[in-house]
Amino acid sequence: MWFFARDPVRDFPFELIPEPPEGGPPGPWALHRGRKKATGSPVSIFVYDVKPGAEDQTQVAKAAFKRLKTLRHPNILAYIDGLETEKCLHVVTEAVTPLGIYLKARVEASGLKELEISWGLHQIVKALSFLVNDCSLIHNNVCMAAVFVDRAGEWKLGGLDYMYSAQGNGGGPPRKGIPELEQYDPPELADSSGTVVREKWSADMWRLGCLIWEVFNGPLPRAAALRNPGKIPKSLVPHYCELVGANPKVRPNPARFLQNCRAPGGFMSNRFVETNLFLEEIQIKEPAEKQKFFQELSKSLDTFPEDFCRHKVLPQLLTAFEFGNAGAVVLTPLFKVGKFLSAEEYQQKIIPVVVKMFSSTDRAMRIRLLQQMEQFIQYLDEPTVNTQIFPHVVHGFLDTNPAIREQTVKSMLLLAPKLNEANLNVELMKHFARLQAKDEQGPIRCNTTVCLGKIGSYLSASTRHRVLTSAFSRATKDPFAPSRVAGVLGFAATHNLYSMNDCAHKILPVLCGLTVDPEKSVRDQAFKAIRSFLSKLESVSEDPTQLEEVEKDVHAASSPGMGGAAASWAGWAVTGVSSLTSKLIRSHPTTAPTETNIPQRPTPEGHWETQDEDKDTAEDSSAADRWDDEDWGSLEQEAESVLAQQDEWSTGGQVSRASQVSNSDHKSSKCPESDWSSWEAEGSWEQGWQEPSSQEPPPEGTRLASEYNWGGPESSDKGDPFATLSARPSTQPRPDSWGEDNWEGLETESRQVKAELARKKREERRREMEAKRAERKVAKGPMKLGARKLD
Repeated sequence: MWFFARDPVRDFPFELIPEPPEGGPPGPWALHRGRKKATGSPVSIFVYDVKPGAEDQTQVAKAAFKRLKTLRHPNILAYIDGLETEKCLHVVTEAVTPLGIYLKARVEASGLKELEISWGLHQIVKALSFLVNDCSLIHNNVCMAAVFVDRAGEWKLGGLDYMYSAQGNGGGPPRKGIPELEQYDPPELADSSGTVVREKWSADMWRLGCLIWEVFNGPLPRAAALRNPGKIPKSLVPHYCELVGANPKVRPNPARFLQNCRAPGGFMSNRFVETNLFLEEIQIKEPAEKQKFFQELSKSLDTFPEDFCRHKVLPQLLTAFEFGNAGAVVLTPLFKVGKFLSAEEYQQKIIPVVVKMFSSTDRAMRIRLLQQMEQFIQYLDEPTVNTQIFPHVVHGFLDTNPAIREQTVKSMLLLAPKLNEANLNVELMKHFARLQAKDEQGPIRCNTTVCLGKIGSYLSASTRHRVLTSAFSRATKDPFAPSRVAGVLGFAATHNLYSMNDCAHKILPVLCGLTVDPEKSVRDQAFKAIRSFLSKLESVSEDPTQLEEVEKDVHAASSPGMGGAAASWAGWAVTGVSSLTSKLIRSHPTTAPTETNIPQRPTPEGHWETQDEDKDTAEDSSAADRWDDEDWGSLEQEAESVLAQQDEWSTGGQVSRASQVSNSDHKSSKCPESDWSSWEAEGSWEQGWQEPSSQEPPPEGTRLASEYNWGGPESSDKGDPFATLSARPSTQPRPDSWGEDNWEGLETESRQVKAELARKKREERRREMEAKRAERKVAKGPMKLGARKLD
C-alpha cells in the first residue's frame, strides 16, 4: 500500500526559503529562514539531518527538541512547531538571527549602543536565573552561538542541546565533543578529583563572563584572554571579574548579578532597561502609572533602537489606546514611532487608529490630533478625509474652547488640498464666515483671514470671486488691528486672482481707507499694497496686451500652484499674530463684537501717552522677537489648563469682558510692527509684481508720506495728524453672511446708500406737501355746505 504513504515534510505547514543556512550554532543543527505556508509570516527553522553512526548526536538533538518544546519563558527561544521523522528533525521558532551576525550588522550599519547590550545581557541573565533557580536546570552551553535576536532586538537564549538537571537526575552533563564549545568550560571541570567546592550556577556564570567578553571584544581566542577586560565598560568590569574568578564558590547567583548591575550607577541602570521592564508589566500597572509612563516615553524614543520602537513600543501603544483607555497621552509617542514605519505599514497600523481618534469626544485628544496633523496628513487619502475626518473636525469651529477653535482653523491649511468641492467651497466657507464675523477672540478672527488667504488658490473660481474680496474687505473693518493687517496681506497674497476691474473698483478703495488707520502697522501695509496694485494697473495701462496674461488665473480652476504669494507671507504672518493669542485670551478674554457694544480702537493719544508705555513696549517687543520661533500661537501649549476651565470661556460677566477688549487690542496692536512690516524681507512682493525701479522726484516743497511721523511720539502741543481723520465708526462686521448668494461687494453697499438717500428725499417731499395742505386749510377756514371749491 505504498501509494497511501505521505511525505511528512511536504505536508508540514512550514517551508524552508531556498537560501543558504544562516550560520547556526556549532553542532548538529543548521538554521534556515522559513515561512508559514498559510500566511507567509517569517519563521526560523532549525534542521537536523539524521546520519548513520551518529547516535550520540541524534540523542542530543532529540533532547534539545524536547527541552525547547516544554520550556516557555519570554527570554528563551519561542517554540512554534516541530517535525520528527526517521530522517530529520525540524524545529520551528520565531524569526531570529544569530547574535554574532546581528552584532556585526549593527556595527556596520549605525553603531551598536551600550543601551542595547545592557538590555540584551539583562535578558540572558534573567533566562539563566529562571533555569537555575526555578527549574533547577544547568544550561551548560552559554556562549555567543547559543544566543539569538528577534526582529525587536530582544535577545533569546537557545542552544539547549547539552542541558541537564542540577539535582543529578538523569546522570551528569552530556559530552559535547566539539572543541569550539568546550573552550567555554570553566577551569574546575578539568579537575577530576571532585574536591572543588562550587555552586550549581558556577559553570554557567563562568560561561556568561565569556559571553560578555565576546560581545564587547569579539570571538574569544583562548581562556587566558579573559584576564584583560578590553572594551568592557567600567561600570560592568567589577561584576565581570566576579564571573570569571578562579574560585567558583564566589561567582554570584544570576539573580544577585542582576541586582548588582541594576544598582544606581550600574551598567543596567538606565532608561532603556527601565522602559522595557515597565512594558513587560504594563498590564498590571495602575492607570496613573501608565499615564506618567507614556508622557515621559516620547522624550526617550530618540535614543532607543529603531527596531525596538517599531516592534515592541508600537504594539504596546496601540494596545494601550485600544483597550487601556490611555487617551491623548499615547499620541505623541505614537506619531514619533510612526516615523520609523514605511508608508504601507503606516496605513495598516497608524491610520485606522487616527481615524478612530477623530471621532473621540475627548477635547485633549482632539487638540493633540490637530496639533500633530502635519505628521500623518500625507498618509490620508481624500475619501478618508472627506467622509471620516472632516465631519468630525468641523465640530471644532463651534467649540466653546478658543484653543480648539484656533487649532481647527490652522488644521484647514493641511486638509484643504484633500477636501472635495462641497466641503471646501460650501461647508468650510460657512464656518469661516461665522468665525470672521462673530468670534469673540480677535486673534482667531485674524487667523481665519490668514488661513483663507493661504487656501484661496484651492477654491473654485466662482467661490473665489464671491468670497475673497468681501472677506478681506470685512477684515479691514475689524476692531482688532492685526486682523486689519491680515486683510491687507490677504489682498496682496491673492493678487493674481482678481480682475483689473476688481482691483480698481473694489480693492483700492478699501485699501485707501486704511491709509488713515490709527495703527502705523496697518498704514504701512496699506501703502505697500496700494503701490503694488497701482503698479499692476499701470503696467496694463501702458501695455494692454498684458491684460490676458495678468488675468490668466482669475477664471482658472483651483490649483495649489497659484498660491505662491500666499506661501511667502503666511508662514510668518500667522506666526506673528498667533503668538499673541494665548496672552490675550489668558489675560483679557475679548467679547464678540455686537452692534450695541463695539470695541473701540485705541486713539493715538491713548496709544502713545499711556504711563505704562515703556513696560508694555518692552513686553510686546520681546514677544514680537519670538514670533518667528513659534508656530501660529501658544494657545495649544496651555491646552490642558484651558480645558480644565472650559466653562469660563462661554460664561462670565459680559460687562467686564467688554471693558477688557480695548485694552487687549491696545496692547496687541503694537506688537506686529516688527514682523508685519518685514514683508519685503520675506520676498512676497518680489515673487509677485515689482514696483517701479525709478520714481519721478516730487514737486518742490512736497512732503513724502515717509516724512511724516506715523508712529513715533510727538511733542505735547502737536497731536497725531490722523487723530481727527481716523474717527470713523468701528463698524460691526456683518453677521454670518457668507452663504451662497450673500457675498455682497462694495458696489452693493453703495447701492444701499443711494437707495437710503432716495427714500429720505421722498420722505422729506411728502412732509412738505402735507405742510402746504395744512397751511391752505388754516387760511380759508372750513368750507360751508353747498359751497363750490373754486381753487
